[in-house]
Amino acid sequence: MPFIPTTEKNRKEMLKAIGVSSIEELLQCIPKSIRVKGELKLPPPLSELEVRKVLEELAAQNETAETHVCFLGGGAYDHFIPAVIDYLISRSEFSTSYTPYQPEVAQGNLQAIYEYQTLICELTGMEVSNASVYDGASALAEAALLSHGHTGREEILISKTVHPYYRKVVATYCHRSGIQLREIEFTSGITDLDALKTHLGEKTAGVLIQHPNFFGQLEPVEEISGLVHKAGGLFVVSVDPISLGILKPPGEYGADIATGEGQAMGIPLSYGGPYLGFFAVKKELIRRLPGRLVAMTKDTQGRRGFVLTLQTREQHIRREKATSSICTNQQLCALAATIYLAWMGKTGLPKVASLCLQKSHYLAERLSKIKGFELLYSGPFFKEFALRTPVSPKTVIQTLRKEKIFAGIDLSRFDYGISNGLLVAVTEKRTRQEMDRYAELLEKYFGA
Repeated sequence: MPFIPTTEKNRKEMLKAIGVSSIEELLQCIPKSIRVKGELKLPPPLSELEVRKVLEELAAQNETAETHVCFLGGGAYDHFIPAVIDYLISRSEFSTSYTPYQPEVAQGNLQAIYEYQTLICELTGMEVSNASVYDGASALAEAALLSHGHTGREEILISKTVHPYYRKVVATYCHRSGIQLREIEFTSGITDLDALKTHLGEKTAGVLIQHPNFFGQLEPVEEISGLVHKAGGLFVVSVDPISLGILKPPGEYGADIATGEGQAMGIPLSYGGPYLGFFAVKKELIRRLPGRLVAMTKDTQGRRGFVLTLQTREQHIRREKATSSICTNQQLCALAATIYLAWMGKTGLPKVASLCLQKSHYLAERLSKIKGFELLYSGPFFKEFALRTPVSPKTVIQTLRKEKIFAGIDLSRFDYGISNGLLVAVTEKRTRQEMDRYAELLEKYFGA
């Protein structure tokens, strides 16, 4: 807790420096009609020790993945974060690193970005990665813009099995860019291929799929890839990076653009952010890549160096020629992901993915045996599944919350028309004892 003293002398000096005589004069631009009337009802002054105690008591009221057993998912997951990540990203040379626009003073920062890009390419099987964007939703939306810009076509198709929030962000991007966005319906928890075939055509710039999708189901990505390319569009897939420990990477089934949310790679839940959007493409699309791109070069003495390159962002060239308005990247989060991938390595990541797969299937089998509960979809899934409940999901969530368990996400919140559906996620952190207790409590309270 920082200590920032403000004395009367300080205030007078600050007011003098900005050219006003009083606080009241400083606030003249704010209409009196919207100002607080009377004095603020503040508590009496407290000592530093007392303030710290009050704040700790307030913080203790929060319910988090540290205080509850967490089965929440839907794009943000309670994965294990190795201690080495926080230790390294907290070092001053990273946490206060200088902007990469001046490479002579930012070589360490630029090299870290370069390593991140390399690891994302290895993970996704793609040829080029940018330095990251804001989150998984904005990454997918940028992919829609890239598809439109590259093909010159005006329509984007997006599967309704894509995360509902991602679809809203894509819709906002497309609306402002004059792109026609069409949603493709789903059947049995995955994209309806017949509906996709019906809408694919010469106007299709790209098709956006999530794999595993919002329900946790695995999409028929190879078949979709063939259909999209036959129609002349770009195939865009949003993937769970942890799933790539065991699933085929996007580059191997013909994806032109691979995006995703990188929160699972060493980034805490943190009440929703900041997170990390990764973005990788085939080499032929490099000139339309949004955000920053770091490359390796040599100086006049032949020494290796790192620089920003192919700067086609709005910050660097004329707006009408820019490929994107994103001019920055989530560097500290990208560094966390870099450390996570390097620390886990080629054996650790598949192990994490395998544990997620096995544990989620164990819990799904346990829960589906409870009377009144059943899986919504029977297809293969990775670490997340949709469960039909005999009572409202809200009731299930509130009841188990009292037992220190976050039971899942109520699917009635979204535009699927699913009234009694609960989305449950299981990561490598969940133990058999935690899963068994979850099942026992469901049976105790609702297993009629």
